[in-house]
Amino acid sequence: MLPGIIPYPQIDPFIFRIGNFGLSWYAFFYLLGFILGYLLLRYRYRKGFLHLLRPDDVSLLVTYLFYGVVLGARIFYVLFYNFSFYWEHPWEIPAIWHGGLSFHGGFVGAVVAMWLFARRHQASLLDLMDNVGLAVPIGLGLGRIANFINGELYGRPSDVPWAMVFPQGGPEPRHPSQLYESLLEGPMLFLLMWLFARRAYPKGIVAAVGIMAYGAIRFFVELFREPDPQLGKVLGMLTMGQLMSLAMVLAGALFCLGIVKRAKRT
Repeated sequence: MLPGIIPYPQIDPFIFRIGNFGLSWYAFFYLLGFILGYLLLRYRYRKGFLHLLRPDDVSLLVTYLFYGVVLGARIFYVLFYNFSFYWEHPWEIPAIWHGGLSFHGGFVGAVVAMWLFARRHQASLLDLMDNVGLAVPIGLGLGRIANFINGELYGRPSDVPWAMVFPQGGPEPRHPSQLYESLLEGPMLFLLMWLFARRAYPKGIVAAVGIMAYGAIRFFVELFREPDPQLGKVLGMLTMGQLMSLAMVLAGALFCLGIVKRAKRT
C-alpha cells in the first residue's frame, strides 16, 4: 500500500447468499430507497403537502415510479452507455442485476410515470414532481454507497490523502468519487430542496431547483469520476454524464422560467 493511501474496504457485494441466490447491497439499497421514499410521501400526504384522492394512491404512485425508474434507467444505459455490447448480447438487456442503470434515464422514466399517474388518477403533475423530487436524494445517496461497496464507478487517479486503490481500477490510487456523489447527491441535495419546499413557492419550483442542482452537482463530480471505459470523452472534453447533466440544467432552468411566467399571469 502506498504511503498516505486509505485502504479500500473489501466488502462482499452480497449481504447473504443461499446457493445461487442472494441479496446484493445494490438491490438492498435500491429497495431501501423506494421504501424510505414511500414513507416520506406518506408523511407529506398526511401533512397535506401531497394532494391525492385516496391514501392508497401513495402506494400506487410508488409502484408507477418503480417501473418508470427501472425501465428508464436501463433503456438509457443500453442506448447511450453501452449500445454496442447489448446489440451483440441482447439477452443481457434484462439482466439489471449485473449493473447498468443510468440516473438520467431513471429521471426521464420517473417523469413519464408521474405524467401517466396524474392523467389516470386526477393529480397535479407539478405537485407530484415537487413531492417525489424530495424523495429522490434518498435513493441517490444510498445508491452511491452501493456503487462504492461494489468498487464500481470509481474516480480518476489522484494523490489526495484519502485516495484508494480500487480492485477493478488497476494499481493507481483514485478518488472515492462514489462517496463524493453520495454526500452531494444525497443529504446536500435533499437539504437544498427541503429548504425550498418549506416556502410558499409556486408548484414545480422545488422540482425545477432539484433538476438544476442535480445537474450542476453531477457535472462537478464527473470531474473526479473515471469516464466510462467504453465511451471515454464525448465531444473531446465532456463525459456522457456531463453532457446529460448540462441538458438537465438547461431543462430545469427552462422549466423554472415557465413556472415563474405562469405564476405571474395568474
